[in-house]
Amino acid sequence: MRIITPTRIIWAVLTFVWGSTWLFIKVGLGDLPPFTFAGIRFVIALVPLALFLVSRRVRFPRDASDWILLAGTGILTFTVGYGLVFWGEQYISSGLTAILYTTYPLFGSIFASWIIPSEPLRMRRVVGALLGLGGVALIFADQLRLSGSLAVWGALAVLVSAVSGAFSGVLLKHRGSHLNPFVVTFVQMALGGLPLLALGLVKEGNPLHLAWTPKALFSIFYLAIVGTTVAFVLWYRLLQTTQVTRAQFMPVLNTLVAVALGWLVLGENYGLKGALGSVAILSGLLLALWRSPAPAPR
Repeated sequence: MRIITPTRIIWAVLTFVWGSTWLFIKVGLGDLPPFTFAGIRFVIALVPLALFLVSRRVRFPRDASDWILLAGTGILTFTVGYGLVFWGEQYISSGLTAILYTTYPLFGSIFASWIIPSEPLRMRRVVGALLGLGGVALIFADQLRLSGSLAVWGALAVLVSAVSGAFSGVLLKHRGSHLNPFVVTFVQMALGGLPLLALGLVKEGNPLHLAWTPKALFSIFYLAIVGTTVAFVLWYRLLQTTQVTRAQFMPVLNTLVAVALGWLVLGENYGLKGALGSVAILSGLLLALWRSPAPAPR
């Protein structure tokens, strides 16, 4: 049995890359405003994805209902979801942002139970969701005490982002499972990401006049190429070679990497309530995603 396999290498790379994106968002926000930062990230990421789709001659959907679905989920995922993440992380730490966003699968379980009949909300997931939401309450109380109202609004923005992304993911699973995943990524990113750039132009001014420091440039290209294009390609490759139930645990590992990098690089700390809330969220996520092994054949 080989310890190092291509699947495990991809898993390790994805864990680090997606765990590190929260750090680079925080670093980039030191020089760039949030909506322009997010919008340009996705404009850059669209270029290699477009080249990939053209080279493979991938067909785009023809039905109007598919385009409506992609436009709606693209706005929920990218315009609302990422816009709120970038805005909220101005006021809270990168690790805390990652922890709050880890509630995404918990909200997804709740939405799926309402929309997809084959995915009922079992008791274990209910307990996991309640445990996670209890952790969120602890974090909010801690942020209000330590950092004031802006930190609470930032944390709320990230939480709403997770709700928006979870609802989008469930809708896409329910109505768009027949669509090519690379087409989904490209169309969602274009239809949902470009409005972020437009919002940035209106609210934050001409992007050419921003502080394009080496740190800002590295952050935006890392997020666009490594954290978006390369990561999505690796993710879909991973889904082809591993069980989906195992892949569901990726958010837990990503979050642990994000917390470690925030502490090591930026000196972030969370206070006692924040730490307890973080543990509660991750514990709730593990409980909600854990599946008992199938019985052995007799």
